[in-house]
Amino acid sequence: EFIDSYVFNKAEYIRFNSTVGKYVGYTEHGVYNAETWNKGSELAQELGALERYCKYNAAIYYGAVL
Repeated sequence: EFIDSYVFNKAEYIRFNSTVGKYVGYTEHGVYNAETWNKGSELAQELGALERYCKYNAAIYYGAVL
């Protein structure tokens, strides 16, 4: 599971969660940004990072944990 959180003044206002597959907002401003980012290229960049980094390295880290 890949989670990318955006925090301001110790309050999380937006999060990308790979399980959900999109940005989710937690404040009024975060909800607005999540809707905008889900329609734009930001979502494609996060999904690309998931494929390029997380899934590629998952087997390596899993083996190290065991």
